[in-house]
Parts: sequence; structure tokens; C-alpha cells
Amino acid sequence: MTLPRAAVAEAIGTALLLAIVVGSGIMGERLAQGNAAIALLANSIATGTGLYALIVILGPVSGAHFNPIVSGVSIWSGRLPLRCGVVYIMAQIGGAFAGVAAAHAMFGLPIVQVSAHVRLTYGEGLGEVLATFGLILAILLALRFRVESIPIVVAAFITSAYWFTSSTSFANPAVTLARAMTDTFAGISPRSVPLFVAGQILGGVLAAWIAVWLLAGTDKTESD
Repeated sequence: MTLPRAAVAEAIGTALLLAIVVGSGIMGERLAQGNAAIALLANSIATGTGLYALIVILGPVSGAHFNPIVSGVSIWSGRLPLRCGVVYIMAQIGGAFAGVAAAHAMFGLPIVQVSAHVRLTYGEGLGEVLATFGLILAILLALRFRVESIPIVVAAFITSAYWFTSSTSFANPAVTLARAMTDTFAGISPRSVPLFVAGQILGGVLAAWIAVWLLAGTDKTESD
């Protein structure tokens, strides 16, 4: 595929992902009538299933990164040229903001908001480290041994991480930046963004390093 087509696929995929995350958060919160657990359940199921579908349909076009950390690790590993990676990341960020705007438009909210949802504890920062570490490690190991399983592996991990991390698993700088412009269930205050992005970068770096160590001397046939 050409770079323009791949970039458009990344923008569309990330936009739809954010529309799913924010839209299901709004719908879940409205229908849950104050029950945060039900709202989070709706949000996590919609995100996991939607992410699975997006990876399946757009993976053959762009690799379905939808995440600057995934693209950054791909650049570092030599799977993605630097120029392509920069274009991917720009498309992901632009798509993420478009997805939030679309969700707001669907539910009759102001297109641009500023989130008041403060997430500044060290525990939430650690949650982002663990969420991103697990996501990137899962992708890298699946790439070596079970490429065909990547859609379900990623979707399953993100769904579970909604529940076992204190941060509810953003694990994506583009998602984090865009969610600062929604004052809804899925939002994050702009002043909380640096903590989350720093945790995501740290988690991604650690996962890439551990994956290299784990896979040293292995061969794809060993998994058969």
C-alpha cells in the first residue's frame, strides 16, 4: 500500500476508535444512571470489540497501529521507515481529535470541551506504564509467533486493562491528547496528560527492551 493510503487508514481507524471510546462512555454513563461500574463495563466492551474489528479490517492496509507508541516501536525495530512513522503519528493524532468531535456531535455536545477529570496520582501513572508495557509486549510477541492472533490479543488485553489498571488503560498518547478535549466519562484533564504520556512512553520502552531479551535466540518454529 502507498503511504497516503496507509496514513488515511491510520487516521480513519484512530478516529473510529476515539468515537467508540468517547461515544460508548457517554452512552454508558447516561444509561447506567450513576452506576460507574456498569458505565465502565459498557465502555470497555465497546472499546475491545470495536478495536478488534478495526484491526481486522485496516491491518492489511496500514498495520492498524492507531497508536504513536506502536508506531515508535515499529520505527525503532526497523519495521517502519522514519518518514512513514512520522506521517503515521500525525495521522493518528489528527484522527483522534476528529473522533472525539464526531462523538460530541452525535450526542449533541459542544464539539470542543476541556475535561475536568483529574487523573494525577502516581498510581494512575503506574497504571499507564503497566497498560502500555503489556500492550506493546503482547504485540511484539504475537508478531513473532502468532501474527494472525494480533487482533484478538490486542482487543482482549485492552478490555482487561480497563479493569485491572487504576488509569483505565489509555495506553496511547494520541488517545490521551484527544480525550483531554472531552468533559465526559472518558475525559482526562489537560494537566493530567503529561503524567499519562510519560507513563506510556516508559511502558513502551520497557516492553521493547524486554521483548528483545525474551526473544533472543528464539525461532518462530519453536512455538509450533
